[in-house]
Amino acid sequence: MGDFVKFSSKMDGQTLEAVRAYARNEGRTVAGVLSEAVQEYLDKKRVRPAFREAADAVLAEHDDLLRRLAK
Repeated sequence: MGDFVKFSSKMDGQTLEAVRAYARNEGRTVAGVLSEAVQEYLDKKRVRPAFREAADAVLAEHDDLLRRLAK
Protein backbone atom coordinates (compact mmCIF):
# COMPACT_ATOMS: atom_id res chain seq x y z
CA MET A 1 0.00 0.00 0.00
CA GLY A 2 2.90 2.33 0.49
CA ASP A 3 4.30 4.30 3.35
CA PHE A 4 2.01 5.02 6.26
CA VAL A 5 1.60 8.60 7.41
CA LYS A 6 0.14 9.42 10.79
CA PHE A 7 -2.69 11.96 10.82
CA SER A 8 -5.46 13.05 13.11
CA SER A 9 -9.19 13.11 12.47
CA LYS A 10 -12.52 12.94 14.27
CA MET A 11 -15.58 10.68 14.10
CA ASP A 12 -18.54 10.10 16.36
CA GLY A 13 -17.93 7.88 19.35
CA GLN A 14 -20.36 5.12 18.38
CA THR A 15 -18.79 4.72 14.96
CA LEU A 16 -15.29 4.67 16.40
CA GLU A 17 -16.26 2.03 18.94
CA ALA A 18 -17.83 -0.06 16.17
CA VAL A 19 -14.61 0.20 14.14
CA ARG A 20 -12.53 -0.76 17.17
CA ALA A 21 -14.78 -3.74 17.92
CA TYR A 22 -14.69 -4.88 14.30
CA ALA A 23 -10.89 -4.59 14.18
CA ARG A 24 -10.56 -6.49 17.45
CA ASN A 25 -12.91 -9.28 16.28
CA GLU A 26 -11.03 -9.60 13.00
CA GLY A 27 -7.60 -9.53 14.63
CA ARG A 28 -6.70 -6.37 12.74
CA THR A 29 -5.62 -2.86 13.59
CA VAL A 30 -7.97 0.11 13.46
CA ALA A 31 -5.56 1.73 10.99
CA GLY A 32 -5.77 -1.30 8.72
CA VAL A 33 -9.56 -1.37 8.81
CA LEU A 34 -9.81 2.36 8.13
CA SER A 35 -7.25 2.21 5.30
CA GLU A 36 -9.15 -0.60 3.62
CA ALA A 37 -12.51 1.14 4.07
CA VAL A 38 -11.24 4.41 2.61
CA GLN A 39 -9.61 2.64 -0.33
CA GLU A 40 -12.83 0.74 -1.10
CA TYR A 41 -14.80 3.99 -0.89
CA LEU A 42 -12.43 5.76 -3.29
CA ASP A 43 -12.46 2.81 -5.71
CA LYS A 44 -16.25 2.82 -5.69
CA LYS A 45 -16.40 6.56 -6.38
CA ARG A 46 -14.02 6.17 -9.34
CA VAL A 47 -16.08 3.39 -10.93
CA ARG A 48 -19.43 5.11 -10.53
CA PRO A 49 -18.93 7.81 -13.23
CA ALA A 50 -17.72 5.23 -15.76
CA PHE A 51 -20.68 2.97 -14.99
CA ARG A 52 -23.13 5.86 -15.18
CA GLU A 53 -21.75 6.95 -18.58
CA ALA A 54 -22.06 3.41 -19.93
CA ALA A 55 -25.57 2.99 -18.53
CA ASP A 56 -26.67 6.34 -19.96
CA ALA A 57 -25.33 5.35 -23.37
CA VAL A 58 -27.23 2.05 -23.32
CA LEU A 59 -30.42 3.77 -22.13
CA ALA A 60 -30.16 6.40 -24.85
CA GLU A 61 -29.46 3.79 -27.52
CA HIS A 62 -32.46 1.65 -26.52
CA ASP A 63 -34.83 4.39 -25.37
CA ASP A 64 -37.65 3.45 -27.75
CA LEU A 65 -37.52 -0.24 -26.84
CA LEU A 66 -37.44 0.50 -23.11
CA ARG A 67 -40.47 2.81 -23.43
CA ARG A 68 -42.42 0.10 -25.26
CA LEU A 69 -41.47 -2.49 -22.65
CA ALA A 70 -42.57 -0.18 -19.84
CA LYS A 71 -46.14 -0.03 -21.21
